[in-house]
Amino acid sequence: METTTTVKNAKADRAVDDKVSVIFCTKNSADTIQNAIEAVKESSYHPEAIIVVDGFSNDGTADAAKQAGATSVITQPEKKFPGKGIAMKAGIEEAKKAGADIALFLDSDIKNLSGEWVDTLVEPVVQSGYDMTRGFYERQPRDAAVTKLIARPMLSVFFPELSHFEQPLSGEVCARMQAWQDLVNMEKENSAKPPDGWGIDVWFLIEAAMSGHKIKEVFLGRKEHTSFDGYREDIGKLHKMSEQVLFTILHEAVKHKRFEHYDKISL
Repeated sequence: METTTTVKNAKADRAVDDKVSVIFCTKNSADTIQNAIEAVKESSYHPEAIIVVDGFSNDGTADAAKQAGATSVITQPEKKFPGKGIAMKAGIEEAKKAGADIALFLDSDIKNLSGEWVDTLVEPVVQSGYDMTRGFYERQPRDAAVTKLIARPMLSVFFPELSHFEQPLSGEVCARMQAWQDLVNMEKENSAKPPDGWGIDVWFLIEAAMSGHKIKEVFLGRKEHTSFDGYREDIGKLHKMSEQVLFTILHEAVKHKRFEHYDKISL
């Protein structure tokens, strides 16, 4: 595993045999989903499938996604909120049906998404043998409160080998389908159950690392997203996310016999 501070890709066309699918997990993203879909079409990796997994939006997100040219728009299979984990698992299954070799998740509420984000995330998987890439970004000072106050401090205690990841809750994640399927299939093997909600991002990071997958974090530039507008003035609105991320990391610490690390904390 390693972190890179700058990764820039040439915009020239690439001849790639791997089939790339882009997946958006959405919930009331009608204002941004069309621009997001148009942006990923500009990737020089030419995604063969653009999949939208909609979490029962009531603002016309699904219709907007279809109009923008998404190749597959499905509804989250279980009506549960937060249900990001449920949506991601459904997206992986849909990408498998599409014959993808590589599947890439992007948040659907990004205002400044570009095709270069896809290129930056896909390139290390295609060109350098990484199993997974994860994005990190420049963000507003008050943004990423759960990352700063919960995820990174908790990882530094229980999984110090992952403490260098800037954005352990990144919604921009790319991996080979074999890696995604290995992780999701842990549930069938009764060795782990992917969280249904907000804990899924850090769960994928921990389980991928503990399974020996080669992971790289790549810089995507500045991230501007509408969800920040919802808690800009009151991070207390992130209570549920904080709770789910915290308990996911604790659960993983117990599973991987790391919980005793808490004793090393100086109080």
